Amino acid sequence: MHPFRFAVHASRASSAEEWKSLARRAEELGYSALLVPDHLGSRLSPITALATAAAVTPRLRIGPYVFANDYRHPLMMAREAATLDLLSEGRLELGLGAGWMTSDYRQLGFNYDAPRLRVDRLVEALGLVKRLLAGETVTHAGTWYHLDNARVEPRPVQRPIPIHIGAGGPRMLRLAARESQIVGLIPQFSPKGRPMITDAGPEATARKVAIIREAAGDGFERLELNVFVADAGLAGSGRPLPASLVAATKALATALVNSPYVLYGTLSSLRDKLERRRSELGLTYYAVPQGAMEAMAPLVEALAGK
Repeated sequence: MHPFRFAVHASRASSAEEWKSLARRAEELGYSALLVPDHLGSRLSPITALATAAAVTPRLRIGPYVFANDYRHPLMMAREAATLDLLSEGRLELGLGAGWMTSDYRQLGFNYDAPRLRVDRLVEALGLVKRLLAGETVTHAGTWYHLDNARVEPRPVQRPIPIHIGAGGPRMLRLAARESQIVGLIPQFSPKGRPMITDAGPEATARKVAIIREAAGDGFERLELNVFVADAGLAGSGRPLPASLVAATKALATALVNSPYVLYGTLSSLRDKLERRRSELGLTYYAVPQGAMEAMAPLVEALAGK
């Protein structure tokens, strides 16, 4: 059973110093990693943001949350990953996914293909990325990608770099169980790119874990199960009364659905809930939004590494 660890997922800062301060503060508070989503809009570019965060911290792990496969050729993906891992001295968690945000595809002028095709491309790309990061010289003529004597140098520090696959639907969950070290649990998206709220409850989460367990077989225990936390807050614990009341109110609403993607409650109640979910489902790695980083620090202090 893995110890608990926590990450901050963040993508916004108004200045270089604000971003550097956020990374340093995350490490100071005991967060294990800083994860940056890969979306367009009013967000920092993940590769540059991750490199900057690594440069100003000695221990904080970094990772895209997650790179959308359709936006990058696998050779370029492997090259960026190797460089990030080298320059961070072996702190990269390489997050990969099939892509889902329709507005990104629209801005890029890309077709938003059916889930089957986007996952097909990811499967082919993932195999190539792994071979390139392992030091192979790759010639490949596939359905989606062609490489001619492709090679990535310099090599990464970690061999292998941990792969983190974001997964919501059954096929992605099985792929992540077989091919990654970290399975990132998210609600499944509809064919039109909308999150399915009915897929965010405890029963759906238990079904996801069952799919992962079956696909991983004897390798299930080696997997870390990551949870994307959309919103979080702590009630009590000496927090200002208005913030504590808001968190308490949201905790009551959250209790009605008991979704793992929302964390609200007292320190004691959340500690008990996370320990129970680890025992029952194996969930141990939680990524909280940057706006909740300070508020959730007591929970990180109570559980990280235990």
